[in-house]
Amino acid sequence: MVIMKEKEIIFATGKRKTSVARATLKAGDGKVLINNVPLDIYEPEFGRLRIREVFLLADKTAEKYDIKVNVRGGGISSRVDAIRQAIAKALVEATKSEDLKRRFLEFDRSLLVYDFRRTEPHKPSRSRQGARRHKQRSKR
Repeated sequence: MVIMKEKEIIFATGKRKTSVARATLKAGDGKVLINNVPLDIYEPEFGRLRIREVFLLADKTAEKYDIKVNVRGGGISSRVDAIRQAIAKALVEATKSEDLKRRFLEFDRSLLVYDFRRTEPHKPSRSRQGARRHKQRSKR
């Protein structure tokens, strides 16, 4: 495993729907800030737990780095997924570890690979009901 140089800073981005997270990773003692809020008090709790999955998979590797993440756009869940992706990409780039990359991909492919799915645009004359919703028709 190759460890990055002392003064080196690594940038990585994570995206999900309209959320964009930018992670800055540098050598340190394991502090994680998300929009200047420590991960330990980040709300909501389910988001904090999903972000911690990345650190559980990385074992002791993540404790050697300080990570600062700025995230904007989208909703709560897509922000969390964007944060997870940005942190995972930054850790893989910093360590250049194929084992870590493989672990992330086996656990959840979206940790390293962009999810391109979008909601389908609503069609005219029924836009409130949904994209494919039609008026119910009687057969008899």
